[in-house]
Amino acid sequence: MAEEVSENRRDFLYVATAATGAIVTASAVWPLINQMNPSADVQALASIDVDLSAVAPGSQITVKWLGKPVFIRRRTKKEIEAARNVDLSELPDPIGRNDNRPGEPATDENRTLDESGEWLVMMGVCTHLGCVPLGNAGDFGGWFCPCHGSHYDTAGRIRKGPAPTNMPVPTAVLNGTTLTLG
Repeated sequence: MAEEVSENRRDFLYVATAATGAIVTASAVWPLINQMNPSADVQALASIDVDLSAVAPGSQITVKWLGKPVFIRRRTKKEIEAARNVDLSELPDPIGRNDNRPGEPATDENRTLDESGEWLVMMGVCTHLGCVPLGNAGDFGGWFCPCHGSHYDTAGRIRKGPAPTNMPVPTAVLNGTTLTLG
């Protein structure tokens, strides 16, 4: 009987020691894991609302989101038509690069926020080396990066130059005249 009590006591000590070790280890490791969470100022910028009521057709505004420029363009019927008449086989990058519709083709319809194609929202950074392209410029009437000569069309798709991919479309939702990024 003494031997049985001794074994039960030994088992209890093993379990208690293991549990204490697990709690101490978790207490030591948690601050290291928790430090990888975004800070409060970064979380505050993770989503922003932009009022689009003053944006006229054919004009563009640029907002800063997560430290990068975002182009918000209200396109004209002529720009929409030009973008929708592009044969996808002509594009160097036929992938849409759209966070809302990942992996879909780079059709104009897959890159815009609304069915009419009036609103185009994309990260305003050249995909070659991160420069900021100029609007209403270039051989295709969209954007032109003067640093290395990349030309984008009216849907933000690379058409000519060293940029490897289309300008990405961030996660965005249009609700009336308010655009929510993030």
